[in-house]
Amino acid sequence: MGRLENRVALVTGGGEGIGRAIAKLFAAEGAAVVIAEYNRETGAAAAEAIREAGGKAEFIATDVNEKEQLLAAVDLALSRFGSIDIIVNNAYGGGHLRRLEDKLDEEFDHSATMSVKASFWAMRAAFPHMKAKHWGRIISVCSLNGVNAHIYSADFNAGKEGLRALTRTAAREWAQHGITANIICPGAASSAYLKFKAANPDMAGAMDAMNPMGRIGDVDTDIAPVCLFLASEDSRYMTGNTLFVDGGGHINGVVWAPEPESL
Repeated sequence: MGRLENRVALVTGGGEGIGRAIAKLFAAEGAAVVIAEYNRETGAAAAEAIREAGGKAEFIATDVNEKEQLLAAVDLALSRFGSIDIIVNNAYGGGHLRRLEDKLDEEFDHSATMSVKASFWAMRAAFPHMKAKHWGRIISVCSLNGVNAHIYSADFNAGKEGLRALTRTAAREWAQHGITANIICPGAASSAYLKFKAANPDMAGAMDAMNPMGRIGDVDTDIAPVCLFLASEDSRYMTGNTLFVDGGGHINGVVWAPEPESL
């Protein structure tokens, strides 16, 4: 306990799934957490649950596609808690499974903004404060979808790989300032996965069966602790890495052949 004492973390998409699990664990380890979440109901509930457990948390309604809203979340961390030490680039929403030739311009614009531009805005705004303290942690939640180029999700894949490249570039440029930047590609029962499983139960079952550990990860016990490691002093000499937190699913790949959606 207390591995993040006196640290302040901003978690985008912290109202449910992986983001909520990360926010909850960070707070339990002593961090003050700002939950930047589009869904007002889940975001407020996540922050309230942390406070009820004795932690420090604030919720701010945030559409990360809107630059000013994201910068307001950074400002809240600074005004309410006096610092910003950790950024978790997690928020993502929307998207349709379509063949590459059927993808829409708007879908690529959406993915590029949510994955790359939003993360860039938050990182750039936090950088002077991290630099001044000679300490900072950036954790970006990417996806095996992009690494393995899964079919029918070209916009999502490209956005997540763009975020991975952005994070690795920050690792290279900002290491001299005591700032680390790492990526996780989780295999977890996130909100998005549960929706996928409901629509594709047979495929989800086959994916679980192919996993060397035979199961999909738990957001609280399998994913969030790895992010805690990346946010803590324990990872101080590690930067620019991509960690596949997926039970070994990346080793031989996974079954991914959903039916594309019609326009």
